[in-house]
Amino acid sequence: MDHGDLLKELRIDHAQRDDHDEHGRRWLWLVAAGVVLVALVAGAWMLFARGPVEVTAATASAPASATQNGQAVLQATGYVTAQRQATVSAQIVGTLTEVLIEEGDHVKNGQVLARLEDSAQSAQLHATEASAQAAQAQTLQTQAELRQADRDMARQNELVAQGLVSKQLAEQARTKVATLRAQLNAQRKQAKAAQAQVRVAQVNYDYTVVRAPFTGVVTQKTAQVGEIIAPAAAGGGFTRTGVGTIVDMDSLEVDVDVNESYIGRVKAGMPAEAVLDAYPDWRIPAHVIAIVPAADRGKATVKVRVALERKDARIIPDMGVRVSFLEKRAAPVGEAPKGVLVPTTAIIEHDGHPAVFVIEDGRARLRTVAPAKQLYGDLRRLPQGVSVGDRVVDRPPPTLHDGDRVRMASPRS
Repeated sequence: MDHGDLLKELRIDHAQRDDHDEHGRRWLWLVAAGVVLVALVAGAWMLFARGPVEVTAATASAPASATQNGQAVLQATGYVTAQRQATVSAQIVGTLTEVLIEEGDHVKNGQVLARLEDSAQSAQLHATEASAQAAQAQTLQTQAELRQADRDMARQNELVAQGLVSKQLAEQARTKVATLRAQLNAQRKQAKAAQAQVRVAQVNYDYTVVRAPFTGVVTQKTAQVGEIIAPAAAGGGFTRTGVGTIVDMDSLEVDVDVNESYIGRVKAGMPAEAVLDAYPDWRIPAHVIAIVPAADRGKATVKVRVALERKDARIIPDMGVRVSFLEKRAAPVGEAPKGVLVPTTAIIEHDGHPAVFVIEDGRARLRTVAPAKQLYGDLRRLPQGVSVGDRVVDRPPPTLHDGDRVRMASPRS
């Protein structure tokens, strides 16, 4: 072999090299696609398989506008009270199998709060339903027999008219029809009574489910799963008389005790101004609802009901209040600042910017905000990014991420 042939053997085939490079690139693309697919699957699994994060929520409230105080004719102290609150209990004695509320939960009218052991009521309901179905079936059978008896009686009457049978057979046919008709009426009444028993059993079964009587907030949880609960009249020993207490926050007002020597200065409908002990710089416009026509002989005071004209999540029952009764309504100095108030502890740093988690449809959504510098006690004003009534996560845990499912934390005892 000469030098020319050797050079030909050593020459690189560019077509084979291109095929090899193309095959390598395809292999790299397949590996990269596989890595991306695995990452996506892992991310989706972490997103859906991860359980909800336990958090504490706070409601964003609107800041109040500044006012110029009117001339106060009298001052008195009192407490925030709820005109609509209820300790919810069951109407029968039973053992709790589920308690679906925690203190601080918002509940709606008719929402299920707890369930009792219902095996006996369920069995009774099924038994009465079976009896009602049997009574209905017996009624249908008698109806069919009555129709046949009517046809037999008609044929007997025709045969009697032709003289082919005796009148006795026709009379027997008529008697059978009358008997079946009376039997059918009795069975219909029995079926109606059976349906009434079903309704009674259904009511008793419904008593095993405790529902919210109105929309409000749970302020106290008084029973746990496994405890026996009963109406207040039947309670005793270790029996609980209520599942929890619900307060309608829209019914909050102030009850103040006014010295009877000065009660003449207070009139129904007169303007007032309330200041909570917890927020001494926050003045809430109010007015007198009514003067209760009864005096406390021991304290020589008369109770006055005062309506709060601004509803806010910061106002809660049993808070101490100082009320100033005014000659005329306080004049506003300026408009309320824009935005909402949230706890300072709800604001976190995310990528170098302030942010909050807003709870939407059971998930935490991260929103970047720009808090105002002015403080409102332990609250901060957010000019934008959050709306009044939104629920934000207070003290969000480090493990919380945007889009995570959340559930409300149980209150600490």
